[in-house]
Amino acid sequence: MTSTHALPPPPFEDAGYATGWPVRAGDVDRNGRLRLDAIARYLQDIAWEDLNAGGFADSDPTWIVRRTVLDVIRPIRWPDRVTLRRWCSGVSSRWANMRVRITSDAGGLVETEAFWINVDENTGTTARISDAGFAHLAATTDHHRLRWTPMVGEKPPEHSDHDLPYPIRAVDIDLLQHMNNAAYWQAVEQVLPGFAEVITGPHRAIFEYNAPITAEQTLRIRPELRPTGLHLWLLAGESISAAVRISSIPHPADPKK
Repeated sequence: MTSTHALPPPPFEDAGYATGWPVRAGDVDRNGRLRLDAIARYLQDIAWEDLNAGGFADSDPTWIVRRTVLDVIRPIRWPDRVTLRRWCSGVSSRWANMRVRITSDAGGLVETEAFWINVDENTGTTARISDAGFAHLAATTDHHRLRWTPMVGEKPPEHSDHDLPYPIRAVDIDLLQHMNNAAYWQAVEQVLPGFAEVITGPHRAIFEYNAPITAEQTLRIRPELRPTGLHLWLLAGESISAAVRISSIPHPADPKK
């Protein structure tokens, strides 16, 4: 998938793993919109449920996210109830693209895809997916030689008067001693009220995690509105820890639920 292509549909009816829950008040912004960081957390939650339901929580327990793509086609609002369906859309021996379609009882629709890397929790290095895990993932895709290709390559301006400090909280740090991937999206939500026009219609948010952020680092956000959309860079010193682009997308035809 490129940065402009639509996310692929499920390969067959009832593909993958499905679950659901009500939208909570803590998941939404002041206007009742399901926040991007809450969507990212939903993706973590269904991933853990999927691992346990498939019996892979012991053989393939630890994964990190390298990229998340969120296509907010019809925003989900509170109060509502969501249904999530998760399946693999591409896999290799050490990583996989995982699609999650989120629909809501009131007609909301968010399509997502995340690039997950299997890691050894003890060393922090990439690890081979178990044979059973690979077979399970490969059952919903013919793409069995997945490679990493960046989708957000734009560089930040060298200097900006609009940098925003972003404090790293103790609650943002996860079991791997890094800032949790959903917490990164909270930095995006911190900036969005000043750029509300970019999310008024269907939009795609792409978040690429370039380097882990640890508790002792000093983080700042560098936003810039360009013709290609709202760009954000999370900077630790002068290093780009993460890059984000949020841009409008055409309103696609409604998929089957």
